Amino acid sequence: MVHDPHRSTLTAIVAVSHPAFILLDPLEQERRVTGWGRVLATACRSGRIASLQIMERTLPDSGKGLAEWWHQHGSGDDTFTATTYGELIDRAGPAGERHASTISLSLNLKTASRAIRAAGGGNRGAAAVLRQEMSTIIAALRSADLDPSDWLDPGELAVILRGAYDPDIGAALERHGDVGRDLATAGPVAVTENWSMLRSDSAHHCVLWISEWPRSLVFPGFLAPVLLSSGIRRTFTLLYTPMRTDQAARDIRKKKTEYVSDAAQRQRIGQIEDAQHSAEYQDALQQEADLTAGHGILRVTGLIAVSATDPDDLERAVADIEQAAIQASCETRRLWGQQAQAFTAAALPLCRHV
Repeated sequence: MVHDPHRSTLTAIVAVSHPAFILLDPLEQERRVTGWGRVLATACRSGRIASLQIMERTLPDSGKGLAEWWHQHGSGDDTFTATTYGELIDRAGPAGERHASTISLSLNLKTASRAIRAAGGGNRGAAAVLRQEMSTIIAALRSADLDPSDWLDPGELAVILRGAYDPDIGAALERHGDVGRDLATAGPVAVTENWSMLRSDSAHHCVLWISEWPRSLVFPGFLAPVLLSSGIRRTFTLLYTPMRTDQAARDIRKKKTEYVSDAAQRQRIGQIEDAQHSAEYQDALQQEADLTAGHGILRVTGLIAVSATDPDDLERAVADIEQAAIQASCETRRLWGQQAQAFTAAALPLCRHV
C-alpha cells in the first residue's frame, strides 16, 4: 500500500489480465462492458474511494514469457524443427511488444475516518479498511470475467516506477527478477522539464489530455486505434473519481431544475430552443436512469503518456497518437507547461491527479 499523507490517501495496485477484447463477438463484448460497468458501480457504493486508476502500458517484450513457455513445452533435442523454433524465439522475443494493465484503488482517509477508528485507528486501521475495499473490487473484477493477480508488492511497484522513468532498463529488470526491486532507487536519476515535454534518464516523454470524448454513440472498442497503435511506447490512463449515490442524485436534480428554469425563461422572452440544451437535458435524464438501474456516476480524466528515445522520434509518435485519437472520435491536447505533474498522473499507478 502507498500512503500519501499530503492528499490523505492510501493506494493499492493490482495487475489484471484479460482476453483480446476486439476478437470477441459483439454480444460477448456487450456482456463484458456491462460487467465492467458493475465494477465501476461497486467503487461508488461505499463512498470511501477517492479515485480509481486504470493504466494500460505498451512495453518492450523481454522474451521471458516465450522462453519460459519453450522451456516447459518445447523439446530439447537437436532436430531441425526444435533448433529453428528455438532460434526464432531468441530473435523475436526481445523485439516484440506486450500490453500490461493495472488497476489502482485509492482510499480517502478523511471520508473513511469513522471506519478507520472502528478498525483500530492510524495506518493499521486504514490498511484494514482498504483491505475490505480491495476484496470487494477483486470479487467484482472476477464477476466481470477479468483475471486479477495478487496485489503488487513493493518490488513489483519499484519495477513499474523505474520502467516509467527509464524505459530502456525495463526489459532487463524483468529478465533478472531480483534486480531493481528497491523502492529507494526506483525513482529517476535526473529529470528535466520544459514547456512541451519531459526528459528523464533514457527517454523523452510527452503527456496528452483527452479533452473531448465522442459526442455520438460509438462501439465498445472505439479506443482500439489508440490502444493498439504499434511501434509506439505509450501509457494510457483513465482516472475515475467516484461520486456517492446521494451526491450524484442531488447533482442530477440540480441540472434538471436549472434546465427547466432556463427553458421557462427562454420561452418567456421568445427565444428558440436549441439542440445543445436538449442534448444536455437528455443526458441528465439518461444519467438518472443509469443511477436508478444501479450504475454509478464517475468523473473521468483520460491521459496518454508517450515516450521515445529522442525528441524527433517523440514528436513523430505524438503525431501518430493524435491521429489515432481522431480515428477514435476523441480530441487530445498537449498539457503545455505541466508535463512533470501530468507524467506522474499518466505513467505512474499512484492515483495522482493533474
